[in-house]
Amino acid sequence: MISVIPLSVLDQSPLVSGHSARQAIAETLALARLVDGLGYRRYWLAEHHAIAAICDPCPEVLLARLGVETRNLRIGTGGVLLPYYSPFRVAETFRMLEALYPGRIDLGIGRAPGGDSRTARAVGGGRLPDPDRFPQQVVELVGHLDGNLPADHPDRGVRVQPEGGTVPEIWLLGSSDYSGALAAGLGLRFAFAHFISAQGGDAVMHAYRSRYRASPREPLAHALLCCFVICAETGAEAERHARVMDLRRLEMALRLEHPVPTLEQAEARRYTDEERRYILSQRARTVIGDPQHCKSRLLELAEQYAAEELMVVTITGDYPSRARSYELLAEAWARQ
Repeated sequence: MISVIPLSVLDQSPLVSGHSARQAIAETLALARLVDGLGYRRYWLAEHHAIAAICDPCPEVLLARLGVETRNLRIGTGGVLLPYYSPFRVAETFRMLEALYPGRIDLGIGRAPGGDSRTARAVGGGRLPDPDRFPQQVVELVGHLDGNLPADHPDRGVRVQPEGGTVPEIWLLGSSDYSGALAAGLGLRFAFAHFISAQGGDAVMHAYRSRYRASPREPLAHALLCCFVICAETGAEAERHARVMDLRRLEMALRLEHPVPTLEQAEARRYTDEERRYILSQRARTVIGDPQHCKSRLLELAEQYAAEELMVVTITGDYPSRARSYELLAEAWARQ
């Protein structure tokens, strides 16, 4: 792949109707092997809990396998939901991953619950996570990884094993000005989730850059834009496959816990006028089309958002069309 801007993958390990969770995880491994040879830069795994359509609650475990399955990709999380966890424990986990795969590990962190309130309480050991502690948790995590906690911090001097060698890249993930401002203030890389919020993100990214405070870890601001993409041989075929996410988003809005629908299920669904309006309102979050259209639109978004890197997430009603979307986009990316 030859292009002026790197392209990467976010994999949510989607579970399609009629398939098993084991099959979904196997498809994540297969997709990673595929894109490892296509020139993509990073492969991130998302963390979600108790969601019928997504089956990876512990991306750091799957990362340990991905490192064996791939050779060229940086691999990471998009992201670890830090409010649930001890920053020290996360630092240990990712130092171990970095020791296994030096120079290849990305630690993306977020503050979203990744599930409903009952699930959040269960993941949190009987208590809900406190999002107000998130900034301090990020500071502690960076301090543990870099060995530079403040002199008065009670954990200063506690050894984070394995010691030595390289450290993971840290990315703060978000879809709001809050996350962008925090990343800027702490001198961290920032990944904006356009696939979650397509409104106002360019202002968030420009504000991140203008507010950026250089840090020893990251002297310069560095931003990534993550977009939902459905790419197929023709625009008409891409539109067909996009119907799967149309239905999936509607079911999410209706709080229906179903696996990702198949294309046949999506095409058989009949919508009310109100449902159709909702679906159309969500289309701005997705780039849909043939390879050249998807490439052009992604590069437009990268320029609009002032992003150094692009990342794409694709969910369709079957693995072959999902894999083909990434193949076609990589082929388009390689063409000048």
